Amino acid sequence: MSSDTSQNTEFTPRQNAVLAEALRLLVEGGDKAVTTAGLARAANCSKESLYKWFGDRDGLLSAMISYQASKVRTFERPGERLTAASLTDHLEIFAKDLLEVLAGDVSLALNRLAIGQSSRDGSKFGTLLLERGRRQIDRRARALIEAGQRDGLLRFNDGEEAYRTLYGLIVSDLHVRMLLGDMPQTTSFGSRASKAVHAFLMLYGTDRVLAGLDGASRPGAPINNIHHN
Repeated sequence: MSSDTSQNTEFTPRQNAVLAEALRLLVEGGDKAVTTAGLARAANCSKESLYKWFGDRDGLLSAMISYQASKVRTFERPGERLTAASLTDHLEIFAKDLLEVLAGDVSLALNRLAIGQSSRDGSKFGTLLLERGRRQIDRRARALIEAGQRDGLLRFNDGEEAYRTLYGLIVSDLHVRMLLGDMPQTTSFGSRASKAVHAFLMLYGTDRVLAGLDGASRPGAPINNIHHN
């Protein structure tokens, strides 16, 4: 089944290309490598264009984080009514994208940079990473599961708690392990995503959703362990 991709419409294709180059510089040389002059050379654009598009350094870092966060796709088609199959499809795409983005060199570099600067007075990078990265992803994923609730496919009293459960099933302790250098088998992400979504639907799915799940996974039956590489 196909699904809409969440496109980053905040920036033009040219600006997205420059942000991708900025992230490459960050991965290869750390935050000190991301200078206006260095980025202008690497991206073949003028410093004036960079200031016009992104403003100061904080604006550039914010744009880089937003661009990276946009790689995690979510359901965004106002007015469409979800079915059990399409909800499952959208959730699995979100889960797989999230794992792949978190495991990528760029996200690991961004998170390590934020951790490294967290003790510095006046450092804004951790706040930028939360506001422009994680919370953007959270907001769009919350919109998906709330759409599932409105369409009678999910039931929960607390959307934040339901989303945290979904995130935990997908990521578990994997992100911490990756930050410490333990790299998983990325080929397993599709299977991990499917099992996480299956477990989430077993917890929060309505009868309409549960009826479509495998008989072996009805309430009371064991669910395969999803916490593997």
